[in-house]
Amino acid sequence: MRGTALLRAVGAATTLYGLTVTARPELLARPSGLTDAGGRRVAEATRVSLRPLAWRDAASGLALLLAPEGPALRTAARVRIAADLGDAVLLGATLPGRGRRAGAVAVSLGWGALSVAGLLADRPRPRTPRP
Repeated sequence: MRGTALLRAVGAATTLYGLTVTARPELLARPSGLTDAGGRRVAEATRVSLRPLAWRDAASGLALLLAPEGPALRTAARVRIAADLGDAVLLGATLPGRGRRAGAVAVSLGWGALSVAGLLADRPRPRTPRP
């Protein structure tokens, strides 16, 4: 039950984040270093490119939030974990600046770890034989 609550919380947060960034892609672009040299202007091409990524987050978060317990919820969690791992690998390899790459990896792996923890929390624990 604890794991389900954690997965639902991750889903709610991811949904809100995804919807917010879909509407305002600069909220992801600026901390990622995807701006002009002054750090203020986000190119329209960047906005267009980030919106599907944010929409993916909103959709996968909604799946975590609404999937029935059991196989559907576990599948939604695995999809979210795969997306977070993909973000860690791809953003970690391609964002401008070492600090931004490290930050993206840390954030992506952190969110993925929360979903892994949610999956593991409700697994039956093996019984140790009594002597």
